[in-house]
Amino acid sequence: MVAGARRRRNEIRIHGAMQRFDDVNLVADPVHGYIKITKQGRGRSGASEQDLLDHPWLQRLRRIHQLQSAWWVFPGAEHSRFQHALGAMHLAGDWARRLDRDLRGLDPAAPSPACVEETVRVAGLLHDAGHGPFGHFFDQNYLDRYGIDHEAVGRALILGPLRQAIEALEASPGGPFEAGERVDPRWVAELIARHPLDGPPPPAWVRLLKPVLNGLYTADNLDYVARDAYMCGVRAGPVDLQRLLHYSFLDGSGMVLHQHAAQALHMFLNARLYLYNNIYYHRTVRRIDLHMREIFGETVELLLAGNPLDDLERYRELTDWSLIETVDRWQEEGGRRGELGREWTRIVR
Repeated sequence: MVAGARRRRNEIRIHGAMQRFDDVNLVADPVHGYIKITKQGRGRSGASEQDLLDHPWLQRLRRIHQLQSAWWVFPGAEHSRFQHALGAMHLAGDWARRLDRDLRGLDPAAPSPACVEETVRVAGLLHDAGHGPFGHFFDQNYLDRYGIDHEAVGRALILGPLRQAIEALEASPGGPFEAGERVDPRWVAELIARHPLDGPPPPAWVRLLKPVLNGLYTADNLDYVARDAYMCGVRAGPVDLQRLLHYSFLDGSGMVLHQHAAQALHMFLNARLYLYNNIYYHRTVRRIDLHMREIFGETVELLLAGNPLDDLERYRELTDWSLIETVDRWQEEGGRRGELGREWTRIVR
């Protein structure tokens, strides 16, 4: 009887220890090693990060290159917005965990560490969700005519088609939320936005953590500098991610970097400048951009016919892949579409 009870206690203890492996997956990443992603655990009724990643709006990012036209120049630069989104999510969550002690001292009313971490992780994941084909080039050569950019589209997605999946989350890789807590899509959108959004002001903890996604060094640019250099095969110098995160802290004025990481910040800024000079503004990349600019807006107008905010479902189908496949078919047609298709062929091939 005693042996049976002891065996039962051991089984319960082992089951509890194994539960964390049911709740979180590890995804291999060339930049960060492993990225944790929550999954649907046993006995859970809510959604997980895996459910959010499987959403069509997130899967769409697999078909949009991270580098708008540099992939034609650097053969290794085939990485997508999806990979970068995972990396930004990983860094944002890691950062939030490191800042949590400071955060509690400045805003005791902040939600549980797990809920704060997950809110910041989701902001990192979705910060580029509104991008169109060819990324920032799409902003500058199509969206600007409507007075919007990919961030405006992203906010519409976060507060619209993605809202339900966000609100259904119930845990971060660090553990479950406290009872009654959820990720608020408004605060996700606020963390991503460069300027304060209209409506009720965000709580103090959101304002304090905003520099994680908006600032001189962020989860966004720390990931893309390291990732773009790696994928392009460009030696841009070391980016000491862990030192920058470790020596960041919060005080009443916002996020501050300790002087011990000053040289790490200097190295990062130099690496970023190097990438602008040698990848983003590479002479051949710029030549391709200038050529595309002549036909891009007219091409997209034929494919989309208006403001993406007026027809999000149609916009969801528009990616690098769909655009290139469509204009390739156009070259066999007559009229203006045929002319555009043949001009695109001069760029693509």
